[in-house]
Amino acid sequence: MRSVLVVPVLALALAALAPSAAFAYVDAGRGENIARRWCAPCHVAAPDQKSASADVPPFLSLARSKTDQELAAFLTDPHPKMPNLHLSREEIADLVAYIRSLDSAKAK
Repeated sequence: MRSVLVVPVLALALAALAPSAAFAYVDAGRGENIARRWCAPCHVAAPDQKSASADVPPFLSLARSKTDQELAAFLTDPHPKMPNLHLSREEIADLVAYIRSLDSAKAK
């Protein structure tokens, strides 16, 4: 009887951890707009950007070293030095898609 209850509960828990439907309609272009507006003052957030804070990783480095899930988790709860952006799930998904697009090897 216990296993009958465990399977649906486990399925619900996994569904909660999986990307939401909003992640299915990501727009890297909107993510780029967010990056240029909110992230570029500190990060090198675009290929045409020439400078940023020296102790902050460029987005290309993040694209190469972090998974989509790690990026999304970080943007959901940023570290204290970052401004509290209050990004929606869609905005986070768009920003992750944009960051991922910077590394053509991983984007494919």
